Amino acid sequence: MCFSATASFTSGVILAVAGVVSVKQAQKSPETLFAAIPLIFSIQQFIEGFLWLTLKGKMDPQYQTILSYAFIFIAQVIWPFWVPLSISLLEKKPERKKIFLILTGIGAGISVTILYRMFLYPVTAAIENYHIAYHLHFPIVVRYLGASCYFIATVIPTFFSSVRRMRLLGVLILLSYIVALVFYTKYAISVWCFFSAAISVVIYFIMRSVKNPPEIIPE
Repeated sequence: MCFSATASFTSGVILAVAGVVSVKQAQKSPETLFAAIPLIFSIQQFIEGFLWLTLKGKMDPQYQTILSYAFIFIAQVIWPFWVPLSISLLEKKPERKKIFLILTGIGAGISVTILYRMFLYPVTAAIENYHIAYHLHFPIVVRYLGASCYFIATVIPTFFSSVRRMRLLGVLILLSYIVALVFYTKYAISVWCFFSAAISVVIYFIMRSVKNPPEIIPE
C-alpha cells in the first residue's frame, strides 16, 4: 500500500482470504481467472510490503530492484491482459465477446510493450511523502500512450460486461483512478493499485452472481 509495510501486509492477508472464497464460487475453470484477481492483488500487496522494508532499511536493500520490478510487472504487464481476458470468459453474449476480443488485444499489446520497455529502461522506487513512488524511465510519448491504452484495457471492459455488478466494479475502479490521478499524481501507480485491490473484494459478489443465474443485466 502507499502508507506503510504493515498496511500492505494487512491488505495482503485480507485479499488472500477474499480471493480464496471468490475462487470457491467459480464453477468452471475459465471463471477461476476472474475469481483469482484478489489473490493476485494479495501477492502484489505483499511484494510492496517487503519493498517498504527494503526502502526503510529493515531488510537487505539488494532486494529493492527485484521487488520494484515484480510490483510493476504485476501492475503494468499482468493486469492489462488479465482483466479484459478474464471478464470476457464470463461473457455469454456473442456480440459482446467481439468487443472483448478487441479490448483483450489492446491489453496484450500494452503488456508486451511495457514488458519490452522494462528490459530497456530501469524501474526504481523511493519513499516520498509517506508514499512509494515508482519511476519508470520510459520516453514520455510511451508513458502517455501506454497510460491511455492501460486505462482502456483495465477499466472499459467492466462497462461492456452483461454480468450483474460488473459495472459497479467498473464505476468504483474509475472513481479510484480519478482520485489517485488528481490527489496522488506522483504516486498514482501505488495508490491506484491499493484502491483497486480493496475494491476487488467486490469480485466475490460478482462470482456469486455468475453462480446463481439469472444475474444478467437486461438490455
